[in-house]
Amino acid sequence: MKAIDALYQAQKIAFSPFVFETCYTLLELGILETINNHKNGVSIKEISKETNVSEYGVRVLLEMAASAEIVEEIEDDLFGVTKLGYFILRDEMTKINLYFTHDVCYKGLFYLKESIQNQKAEGLKTLGNWKTIYEGLSSLPEKVKKSWFDFDHFYSDGSFDDALKIIFKNSPQQIYDIGGNTGKWSIACTQHDEKVRVTIFDLPGQINVAKNNIGKIDSIKDRVEYQVIDLLDANSEIAAGADVYWMSQFLDCFSEYEIEQILLKIKATISQDARVYIMETFIDNQRFPAAKHSLVATSLYFTALANGNSKMYTSTAMKYITEKAGFKCVAEHHLHEDSFHTILELKLKD
Repeated sequence: MKAIDALYQAQKIAFSPFVFETCYTLLELGILETINNHKNGVSIKEISKETNVSEYGVRVLLEMAASAEIVEEIEDDLFGVTKLGYFILRDEMTKINLYFTHDVCYKGLFYLKESIQNQKAEGLKTLGNWKTIYEGLSSLPEKVKKSWFDFDHFYSDGSFDDALKIIFKNSPQQIYDIGGNTGKWSIACTQHDEKVRVTIFDLPGQINVAKNNIGKIDSIKDRVEYQVIDLLDANSEIAAGADVYWMSQFLDCFSEYEIEQILLKIKATISQDARVYIMETFIDNQRFPAAKHSLVATSLYFTALANGNSKMYTSTAMKYITEKAGFKCVAEHHLHEDSFHTILELKLKD
């Protein structure tokens, strides 16, 4: 890279929050949508009229957006959406990531330095007074909660069909859904197999949400049980009795040491024939740079807001931790090409 180009890139980084907030504002005020609706370009005066935003406001936003190549000036005072702008407007992953960043993370990331120094999620105080974000998920403001769950579900729901085929290959009768969250996976399992029973293990707030969601479905509600548990409590236990122990996008919420301790709780009561399935979006198993970039950024959410000590892991790191805890990886299932996920299938070491 030439020095002049490196200097330009440095300025883009220095002013990146301005570009980010410009994108958010263009979406929220409907300006980007309005421009996209005019395939031959549209003037600032017309944008102002259609969006009820002052011409001054439209102009300063579009000047920043044009510099960032989100829009382009087709001719004097006539603007169109670029390919980059189109993805900001229409790509689901981009919009979910953007709103997650804005609504959940933005203010808390201001405390990233302190979080690194203190090994504590110092930015969490911008959302609430909890030890970890998971304690407060059910009581987040509605807009923040929506963006958090949209982000969480986007990176899991699309993998359920493939995951169910893997989990049910040996016809399990009892599944432990550890970190069951809103109950979506338990709902998918009990609707997939009319005989299977599921027990959800999670914190009180998440258990209450799952109970409410599952209680509305008469055909499955009698086959789901609930266990309130704090897996970081050294005295907590996971009872025996499951054929499948399922953890989806759960272990990335913990440090390496804490993951090992959770696996040791499972090891204490698991049968030799049972299987543990860990589904994660591993950094080293991504096909596209955009997905990898999203994941390494998410690690900083864990650092500054979630708990201060976890991250998105590589499959290599996760397998190393599971080996330490006494498990053997018997299969590594890479889901279909449109999925971000890998499922590690574990059994007790012989």
